[in-house]
Amino acid sequence: MATLSFYGAAGTVTGSCSMVEAAGSRFLVDCGMFQGNKTIRALNDKPFPFDPAADFLLLTHAHIDHSGLLPKLVKHGFSGPIYCTPPTADLLSFMLLDSAKIQRSNTERYNRKRARRGEEPVEPIYTEEDARATLELLRGYDYDQWFEPKPGIHVRYWNAGHILGSASVEVKFADDSNGNTMRLLFSGDIGPEEKVFHPEPDAERGFDYVICESTYGDRDRDDYTLVARREHLRKELVRGLSAGGNVVIPAFAVERSQELLHDIGVLLARNELPETTVFLDSPLAKAVTEVFIKHAGTLDDVELDEAALFRDPRFRLVQDVEESKAINRITGGAIIISASGMADAGRIQHHIKNNIWRSNATILFVGYQAPGTLGHYISSGEPVVRIHGKEYLVKAEIRRLGNYSAHADQGELLDWVQERGPVAGRLFLNHGDDDAREELARLLAERGFDRDKIVLPQMDETFELVAGDAKSKGRLPDRIPRTELLTDWNNDYAAFLLALEQHLQDAGNDAERREIIARLRGAL
Repeated sequence: MATLSFYGAAGTVTGSCSMVEAAGSRFLVDCGMFQGNKTIRALNDKPFPFDPAADFLLLTHAHIDHSGLLPKLVKHGFSGPIYCTPPTADLLSFMLLDSAKIQRSNTERYNRKRARRGEEPVEPIYTEEDARATLELLRGYDYDQWFEPKPGIHVRYWNAGHILGSASVEVKFADDSNGNTMRLLFSGDIGPEEKVFHPEPDAERGFDYVICESTYGDRDRDDYTLVARREHLRKELVRGLSAGGNVVIPAFAVERSQELLHDIGVLLARNELPETTVFLDSPLAKAVTEVFIKHAGTLDDVELDEAALFRDPRFRLVQDVEESKAINRITGGAIIISASGMADAGRIQHHIKNNIWRSNATILFVGYQAPGTLGHYISSGEPVVRIHGKEYLVKAEIRRLGNYSAHADQGELLDWVQERGPVAGRLFLNHGDDDAREELARLLAERGFDRDKIVLPQMDETFELVAGDAKSKGRLPDRIPRTELLTDWNNDYAAFLLALEQHLQDAGNDAERREIIARLRGAL
């Protein structure tokens, strides 16, 4: 008998973490950080709902929502090997240390507020020392290479086509004393069929249980080719630069930034863009770009040769804080790429503050913007946004490109699941909002998949895997109300303040403004 537990990314798209207990071992698949609104992020500070001292961990890829709590796991007692692909190990050597620095910086800022309130200081989730200890545990295995983390448990990685080094994880082990074998497949994050750098996702067929992500389970992108996508990017950049301002692009440091640099490099090499300087303002993105250069020989669909990849003289890979601040003195003619991709943290917020009120500037979004993030508010058409405690009128042109996502869309997920069939036991849909999971389940049923075999696990729910079936053993008490998974009261409060500010400005005179405030006081 085996059990499968979901400790993250069930009903949400962050905090990926699953646990399997089988063949006398207990192991984890991913241990990611929760991202999004303040209530979700608070889960990172809470104790793990399981004993961290598992036997080993299988990591699908380097994105922080899959790897970001590894140092916390080590801090609290995990000391087993962490298996991943070699490129993932290279990416983590920068990403985990960067994450630890962010924890330290955020905690120092938070403790200054606590000190002013006379409260005791708190510790960061983990330190750089914890991150270095984690890196010592990494063990790299290439795709399609069987290895045995524990006697009787066999694992191999399949290309997931999501980011550099991303993998789906196949696990097999003896299920009973008769020698019957149980086979599980964890999709990790699945990439689209059309993607620069990587071939389309792959894996075998015929599993007992498949655990599949469903991020885009309720939406399809427009059909596109890499050439067509680059042409759309060219049009947006020409449009923005021709207006005389800067083009600011929030982009994740891993993969998205490198794809943009590659495509912009191709356009510059062909003289298809106005004269411009391209700033990649993210220390992490700079380091990640060097990892891509190291692995350039393994990349697919690259139109620049290895020597030219990311090395155009018009590129400025910014690391120093003073150089980053100097970008804010540029009022036009620059392309500024900076993290984070949803504009909810990092240097990108400073660049948005400096440009969003300029009518000749462009803010170009190239990926999904989760509800509650600054990127979501801007891309949804809010006339005023709040950044670092101040309100800014949105006068810049707000544009979107939808085909740079690293995730498979609805149709691609449906195809991937069908190509993994038949599934003898159950298909678990995780790493998706409930609406996305339910829609994906409905469409799979329309394609002939037995709806009774599709499970939408809840956070902290455990299943017993027996004889081609999966029975829920229940779940732990809620760590977070399900109503808070997308937006929470902090988001409501920020939206309320913006609406109040706009309402007061729109009032005809001071007497009307006082009347509005009086009515609010009365309501309170």
